Amino acid sequence: MPATYLAQFPLQIVVFPGEKLNLHIFEPRYRQLIRECEDTGISFGIPCYLNQQVMPIGTEIHLERIAVENADGTMDIHTHAQGLYRIEQFINPMPDRLYAGAKIQRLEHDTEGNLGSSERILEYMQELFELLSIEKELPKRASALQVFDIAHYAGLPREKEYELLTMNFEAQRQEFLIAHLENFLPQVKEMSALQEKVRLNGHFKQLKPPYF
Repeated sequence: MPATYLAQFPLQIVVFPGEKLNLHIFEPRYRQLIRECEDTGISFGIPCYLNQQVMPIGTEIHLERIAVENADGTMDIHTHAQGLYRIEQFINPMPDRLYAGAKIQRLEHDTEGNLGSSERILEYMQELFELLSIEKELPKRASALQVFDIAHYAGLPREKEYELLTMNFEAQRQEFLIAHLENFLPQVKEMSALQEKVRLNGHFKQLKPPYF
């Protein structure tokens, strides 16, 4: 099988399949890349740059359109994240290019999870959104819930988001997210209670004095 090569755009973020991502492009190497995407239809990859290194699992990105082009060559773009891949060889820069590339292997990721787990996740996420006043709309049916679609809103640190990205099976991702939310929600509730206590300080209070 011939090798597959993909342009690389490492960033200090984790991008999940299906995600819509808007980027501001200002470096000459990535302006060159985006022009090539527009002219030839190639896609590129975003691997997470974590702990001072390019991580081996990345997400393939399709350019939807250039939204804004500025006189200085910078631009704002709309993109759509597609599948996952594993880097087999990182090449920086690619021959006759300013940007890096990689020899890659595209990866499959399972999307069939457990309905009971989806129901628990949906319940936990609804509670979390209410506590944090997050207005993002959640699926109305648990059967429509995909972990990758809501993972950025679950309070995961970047290292945990990357760990989630590397999991091939939806059931595995569900259990990972449930364990995180069952640990994270009590912390959020405690913080919310503390914020409410601080907010009430300085207000007139009607308190019942102790009886002696």
